[in-house]
Amino acid sequence: MSFKKYQPILEFLLASIVVFIIHELVFLFFNYKKEESGFQYSLPFLYIFFSVCSLIIVSILLKVKSVAINNVGNVFLLVTLIKIGIAYLFLNPILDSSSPYIETEKMNFFIVFAIFLTIETIVTIRILNNKQ
Repeated sequence: MSFKKYQPILEFLLASIVVFIIHELVFLFFNYKKEESGFQYSLPFLYIFFSVCSLIIVSILLKVKSVAINNVGNVFLLVTLIKIGIAYLFLNPILDSSSPYIETEKMNFFIVFAIFLTIETIVTIRILNNKQ
């Protein structure tokens, strides 16, 4: 079992943990913890959900890389599109909510979504650049 084979997964996990800690510190620093209690989805839930989705995506991309490196980009687009659809299903209750913190919750959801999309894109680029 080679460490190099699973390096993208380890890089992803490290990046997501660091970003989660930073996000939690921002919530503590700006005193958003009171608002978070009224959110539809808590911050740890969002990170777990997007982490699981991203781990699945990175695992699929590593498998596709071992079979056909030329299809990694197309598969990335397809699984990301599926993830966007699933994320929209999770976002829909937030959009329909009448919570007083709705704006903060929507912004929080999209920030977490954008962070994970960025991490996935960077990992995918690194997978494509290592055409071994």
